[in-house]
Amino acid sequence: MPFVTKLTFTSGDRRLLDDVVDGVKGAAERKGVELKGPHPQPPTDHRVPQSKRLAADGGSFEPWQYTAYTRTVEVHGHDDFARSVAGDDYPDRIHVEAEIEQVR
Repeated sequence: MPFVTKLTFTSGDRRLLDDVVDGVKGAAERKGVELKGPHPQPPTDHRVPQSKRLAADGGSFEPWQYTAYTRTVEVHGHDDFARSVAGDDYPDRIHVEAEIEQVR
């Protein structure tokens, strides 16, 4: 039974993320792999509070703010290609998640 592997790439560096996803797409085209995507998701903005001290009354700095960008691709069949892409070494600023679904 065929599998669909959904790969989710996330990074705060939009250009690097697009370069990595374009590289995956190019490799899929060269090998004749059925690939759907990349599908961009809306960017998410995050705010992280920062305390000046460990005590509750220690005050706080301005929150740290950053934006995360996400792209998803789906690989239909071609389990070896999906496994190699998910296991590749990417820059530290790229986070990769793999979700596998069996299709009947």
